[in-house]
Amino acid sequence: MQRSGLAAAPLSSTRGKEFVHESGAEATTVRDAAGARAPVRDVSQRVTRQLITIPVVVHVVCKRDPENISDAQVNSQIDALNRDYRANNSDTSTVPDVWKGFVTDPNIQFALATKDPKGKATTGITRTKTTRDSFGTGDSVKRATTGGSAAWPRDRYLNLWVCNLGDGLLGYAQFPGGPAATDGVVILYTAFGTMGAVQSPFDLGRTATHEVGHWLNLIHIWGDRNDCGGTDYVTDTPNAQLPNYGKPKFPHISCNNGPNGDMFMDYMDYVDDAAMVMFTAGQVARMNATLAGP
Repeated sequence: MQRSGLAAAPLSSTRGKEFVHESGAEATTVRDAAGARAPVRDVSQRVTRQLITIPVVVHVVCKRDPENISDAQVNSQIDALNRDYRANNSDTSTVPDVWKGFVTDPNIQFALATKDPKGKATTGITRTKTTRDSFGTGDSVKRATTGGSAAWPRDRYLNLWVCNLGDGLLGYAQFPGGPAATDGVVILYTAFGTMGAVQSPFDLGRTATHEVGHWLNLIHIWGDRNDCGGTDYVTDTPNAQLPNYGKPKFPHISCNNGPNGDMFMDYMDYVDDAAMVMFTAGQVARMNATLAGP
């Protein structure tokens, strides 16, 4: 089982001015909220940047009853995203001491949409019956004509599709700059949320955390090359040769990156949910730049 991003976007790709930040009674664009302040390095400084709220629509596409996950399971995933994207997850305590100061609060939160594209009240969850046994990375789940559910406008929503994915995939995401009709993230129904149909070791909602990172323009920490020549365009994540899996032991050395080795506990590696626990300041800066726009 693995997580997968699609073709990586260049550093300059953005999602500027697509979402709204609420600051008291006044609404400001994401450009205003994210672009005015530099990222902070330590979670204790989280109050120095404004909070960005991203409306979410979850498209549940199912053939069998287990795939038709409950509202409670959907909400458990939103809760997990909000913990991880505020660095409020308690398992940051497992970060090795040498990297504890790198743990950074992105100051991003997610909320199920309360209005649909036509302005009507919604739970932020759509449900679609399909005749397909499973979906792949060809985006069929994102089109009604191929057994899926169409995206809501990407300038107003983060689209999350939940379905039965084939080929051992846990999820995949579209990087910034792709087609509007396919913009968003697709997650396997047994890896979405923290309850209900989820299955260990992908039962803490971290597949969505990882894939939303791609949606916000983050690259895998090894740079998607297996020769130590890759880059994630972030300077505070050590170079790594390959993805890590399972629950690695610290330190795991590759690419002459001793003594501390790979930052395998970062959300943008391939480890089990229980082993990925953090974003760095550099990653937060990259996400904020994506949201801020040109």
